[in-house]
Amino acid sequence: MRYLTDRKRAEGHGAAHSGTGHHWYMQVSAFGLALIVPTFIVIFGRALGSGYENVIETFSHPIPAIVTGLVLLVGMQHFRRGAQVMIEDYTRKSTRKVLIMCVIVLSYGLTATGLYALGKIALGH
Repeated sequence: MRYLTDRKRAEGHGAAHSGTGHHWYMQVSAFGLALIVPTFIVIFGRALGSGYENVIETFSHPIPAIVTGLVLLVGMQHFRRGAQVMIEDYTRKSTRKVLIMCVIVLSYGLTATGLYALGKIALGH
């Protein structure tokens, strides 16, 4: 039988045994979003007021399609993890479980819908 003190068991883990990894992921994804979102805003802003054909033509090019896909994937995963932490901090018991499931379904649903629409546009509806 091994004897570990409470401190030794908790060292490097945090209360949920994943806090450091979660914090690191959130920092890296926030940095990635900080780099790519301005590019996405420029691409989206140029296509926003134009006609249907121009929008289709803009997002048919690889760079705008890739940037948009990355913003969708990284942004929704960042949202999911951040919202999950918020829910874990402020709710209890079954309410927590239901809300976390709703956030996960919402984030994956929005990601899938966005990527499907982007694929239809990029590959020529």
